[in-house]
Amino acid sequence: MNAIKKVLESVTFLIITLGMFSFLAFADDDNIIEVTDAVAAPQTEQIITKTAFSLIGDPKYSSDFTHFDYVNPNAPKAGRITLAEIGSFDNFNRYASRGSTERNTDMIDESLFSQSSDELTSYYPLIATSITYSDKYQWAEVTINPNAYFSDGVPITAEDVEFSFHKFMTEGVSQYSVYYAGVTVKAIDKDHVRFEIPTPNREQLLSFVGNFKVLAKHFWQDKNFAEPLTTPPIGSGPYVISRYKLGQYAIYQRDPNYWAKDLPVNRGSYNFDEKRIDYYLDDSVALEAFKAGEYDFRAEGQPKNWFTQYQGTYFDNHQIIKQQDEVKSAVNARWLAFNLERPIFKDVKVRQALTLAFDFAWLNHAYYYDSYKQPMSFFENTTYAAVGKPDPMELEWLVPYADIIPKAAFNEAYHIDASDGNGFNRQNLLKARELLLEAGWIIKNNQLINQTSGQPFEFELLTYMASDIKYAIPFQQSLAKLGITMTIASVDYPQINHRMRERDYDMMPTLYYGIAYPTSQLKVIWGSEYLSSSWNSSGLHNRAIDELIEQIPHYIDDQQNLTALARALDRILTHEYPMIPMWYPRYIYYAYWNKFMKPQTKPRYSIGLDTWWYDADKATQLTKNNE
Repeated sequence: MNAIKKVLESVTFLIITLGMFSFLAFADDDNIIEVTDAVAAPQTEQIITKTAFSLIGDPKYSSDFTHFDYVNPNAPKAGRITLAEIGSFDNFNRYASRGSTERNTDMIDESLFSQSSDELTSYYPLIATSITYSDKYQWAEVTINPNAYFSDGVPITAEDVEFSFHKFMTEGVSQYSVYYAGVTVKAIDKDHVRFEIPTPNREQLLSFVGNFKVLAKHFWQDKNFAEPLTTPPIGSGPYVISRYKLGQYAIYQRDPNYWAKDLPVNRGSYNFDEKRIDYYLDDSVALEAFKAGEYDFRAEGQPKNWFTQYQGTYFDNHQIIKQQDEVKSAVNARWLAFNLERPIFKDVKVRQALTLAFDFAWLNHAYYYDSYKQPMSFFENTTYAAVGKPDPMELEWLVPYADIIPKAAFNEAYHIDASDGNGFNRQNLLKARELLLEAGWIIKNNQLINQTSGQPFEFELLTYMASDIKYAIPFQQSLAKLGITMTIASVDYPQINHRMRERDYDMMPTLYYGIAYPTSQLKVIWGSEYLSSSWNSSGLHNRAIDELIEQIPHYIDDQQNLTALARALDRILTHEYPMIPMWYPRYIYYAYWNKFMKPQTKPRYSIGLDTWWYDADKATQLTKNNE
């Protein structure tokens, strides 16, 4: 499990709902419906009701599907799986504005709709049974499943949905209220909720409905949503927290009365009776604990460990199984973010120079067993990544902003020339020195000095103390050859969270989450309105970026135009050099004690751990870890 897993997921929520049933003549759930009452809606407006829907194309699974292809619908429910996290936690409110949350609390709350792990943009019924919306895409109504309950037996109603939205708006992270300004939410009756958005937007409307998490009003109404929560909240998911010790462990118990266990989206999933999450302050200690049988499954993020530490009797006799899956789709990538509020990084030539000083080829070979690739796009591993020179459709998007975007955006796509891997990086450092000179920095007494102010080039790299920072010293030494002084500060998880939120850093590593397709939610990462967002690590923003992102919803179902738009955006973002590309994995490495069974088909976009099940016969054959 990654040390820093998910900072926020609240950017994916908008609640929209269905109704108007009294005057609609329904055909079937997947067809367009005619409006029979002229007073209810304009003649030109079409009303659509669906159980499953997709932003791009059609859902893979039909309305009468019984389970996803990558599960065993008859998998037994039994046993326990023990997992590990690095660091600590002090609360269970994953939406709190401070503190360190237990990182698996996403199992507590359900969303209106559920997504499959072999598609990117499709949604299937969960808390909601159907969605009705206008082809004008300014309103939608959702029908709540009458059998949906919270874990304490209280029914989920439209009032909970309305309450959730207003809780996020008034007490959630600040970017949420900015993103949803002008949205109205109203429970029509117990089972129906209506959402209206100020501007027609198909992508925003449908994606927010699908992803919206529903909170229990009766639990949260007298609590401050922004504050940490030291006791587990009431949720509606397949697991409840049965035992815990803050900072050390949390035990999730499968709810035998889970209301949605037989829904098609859940059949064959959530097969463990118990999930135990143990916390370790040090990843090296955690690795040894895994090999000693203290926990069951480990995703390995350090290639050196994978090639040197996953050895011994338990591996040789297959009591521990090693597996690596090739990365073929969008994946999380690591970058070093410049804080563009710092004057020292204002000039793009400076940022380009420091990027050239980062010797990925040598680091990858010397430390990481050539297990990584260097990202050259913010849409890496997708068709939306810019390639070559811009085509005519891309130029149509770029030309209107020629005066405010880098000239390089009109030439070849962003690319960093690789060094020869010998550790000297001579050619790139020579280019970097020329760029720094052009930006007004000169060498004086072996130190890089600003020729106007006399300021030495010094800055701090802020890192998380439990993370792998082997790259930092070589990067520091490379910069020293240019006369640049980089100090390295390692702090704990709460401190790095605080400093990130306050933008109190010069440079820091950041995890840029894999973006499979462009959506308007990119504005939270890059938009000018969201500079307070902890997602925008660099603070890069300009009018061109804002306006291109605003256009995305209009082309979400037009692949040719969406691709051109995304590639144009990618060219602008990358050629601004807001972050130094570090790496993303060629493979996903993981290992597990041989006490589980897996479905024959693996989901395309995940490991599929929630589809595994416990095998008691296998467990009894283990020397250790044989519960």
